[in-house]
Amino acid sequence: MEIDTRTPQSARIWNYWLGGKDNYEADRAAGDDVLAQIPDIAVGARAERAFLVRVVRHLVREAGIRQFLDIGTGLPTMNNTHQIAQDIAPESRVVYVDNDPIVMAHARALLTGSPEGATAYLEADLREPDAIFEEAARTLDFGQPVALMLLGVINHIVDSAEARRSVARLVAGLPPGSHLALSHSTAELHGEPMVRVMREITARGGTPIRARDRGEVTRFFDGLELLEPGVVSCSRWRPEPGEEDAPEVYIFGGLGRIG
Repeated sequence: MEIDTRTPQSARIWNYWLGGKDNYEADRAAGDDVLAQIPDIAVGARAERAFLVRVVRHLVREAGIRQFLDIGTGLPTMNNTHQIAQDIAPESRVVYVDNDPIVMAHARALLTGSPEGATAYLEADLREPDAIFEEAARTLDFGQPVALMLLGVINHIVDSAEARRSVARLVAGLPPGSHLALSHSTAELHGEPMVRVMREITARGGTPIRARDRGEVTRFFDGLELLEPGVVSCSRWRPEPGEEDAPEVYIFGGLGRIG
């Protein structure tokens, strides 16, 4: 597989902001251009990763979840879903899904799970739920609750009706007791500068991306029991002791239970 290193790619830019090494000059240049306009962009990236950690820990410890369907995996960094879940419950089973063959190549090479559990990888688009469920069923039991992880991926579906429809179709395929964890970029914190950098990244050949406000993000949880504290800045979702005063970031996050 030939990798295009001259065009910035969203997963590699994100990897750069998180301090990873799986990125190229074009990705770093695009990432630095964004940092010049929004200096706390990397802070938000790290806050979203911390949100993932807290959500997975809650799902395993409090909700008893042992199965995860993580769509829009992105490049592996640290504190990946299976590592967090299997550290608490080694029997946890995780399926990673992404539509980028580069991401999947890295995932297969770097993400290995516990002997007691299972970690699998699937190359597919989140707008193809039937294909996802068919392949994921080789690893996950869809007769038992599953945590659907959609972190930083729905913002790449520009059309809002299509985005809501895609989430709803995935949720509809899960049994009662399952959960939806979702995070999404917003311009509510930075305003026009955030919208501008999104346009610029897209114009440079990056994956199209759009911001949505809190109300729009909350609509993705329609029909679910939205757990406290609702849809909030990722840094404010059930912070650890001593982190209660963490600054808000440009990414909303929430967790909902499927009844």
